[in-house]
Amino acid sequence: MAKKAITSRPKSAPKARAVRAAKAARPHSGPWTRAEVVEAFTRFRDANPEPKGELEHLNPYTLLVAVALSAQATDVGVNKATRHLFPVADTPQKMVALGEDRLRDYIRTIGLYRTKAKNVIALSEQLIAHHHGEVPRSREALEALPGVGRKTANVVLNIAFGEPTIAVDTHLFRVGNRTGLAPGKTPLEVERGLDRIVPAEFKRHAHHWLILHGRYTCIARKPRCEVCLINDLCRWPEKTV
Repeated sequence: MAKKAITSRPKSAPKARAVRAAKAARPHSGPWTRAEVVEAFTRFRDANPEPKGELEHLNPYTLLVAVALSAQATDVGVNKATRHLFPVADTPQKMVALGEDRLRDYIRTIGLYRTKAKNVIALSEQLIAHHHGEVPRSREALEALPGVGRKTANVVLNIAFGEPTIAVDTHLFRVGNRTGLAPGKTPLEVERGLDRIVPAEFKRHAHHWLILHGRYTCIARKPRCEVCLINDLCRWPEKTV
């Protein structure tokens, strides 16, 4: 009598699948490959082709002021204050005319508001004196303004003028280190690491994608790994998927 054909899978198949699944779930190790970086940013782009910064502004000058005010403060808190401020002071000339005392009243709810008011008036005066009231398009000129550091300059260059700069805030610093994408001990190290590895086609929006990822997905205390677009690429050994 002919032998009955074997149609079922070998008994070891479930075990083999479990082994493969376990291997896939393990965190990668070592630096990201170029193919992995391209894959990650392709996913970010597909999910959000035109990411936007969340600080509300009317022009390059109000963007500069908003970013300067956002140091050690939330974008939500800054927006609440500037919604009343910018309609009355959207140029350096109007801000100087408003004066430091009245400016303080508008931004009183923002942390370090006294120092920030002083800086905003001072940078407005410098814009009038040295740049014809216009926001300069170079990092060096921006960083020479009171209260403006590298991160603020990079944000303005990127959003106002379309430069492929990468501004590293606390969210992006966390994402760069946690994922292993661009580890560094300082924001500048993370910025330079990203500048080296992010392909030119993604660099214009790279810092927006990563900041938003850190703000809403790769959050500080309890990252939402289960909905992360790049959880299979992430190097973090404690990820929850």
